[in-house]
Amino acid sequence: MAKPFEVTDVSFEKDVLDADQPVLVDFWAEWCGPCRMIAPIVDQLATEYDGKIRVAKLDADINPNVMQTFRVMGIPTLILFKGGQAVERITGYMPKERLVEKLIPHLG
Repeated sequence: MAKPFEVTDVSFEKDVLDADQPVLVDFWAEWCGPCRMIAPIVDQLATEYDGKIRVAKLDADINPNVMQTFRVMGIPTLILFKGGQAVERITGYMPKERLVEKLIPHLG
């Protein structure tokens, strides 16, 4: 069962931008209610799409550089990176079905 892995300002380039497969990054914070609501869905995506995407979590409170670079203003924000580029951005909570609808076109 695949689980999300932690990324930081330091590891972001290597783990996300230089990755061989698409990486979905969950920008979150401990104090964020909607982040806690979407976390189980993010965990499910990591398992269900193992081999197609990797799922990463970035703590917004301790990694301001990546937040600033990608202009993440609100959390939760999920950004799908493919070939080092942000190809999809989802801000705020949404049900799993809607998340999957936004991700699928990028996985083919």
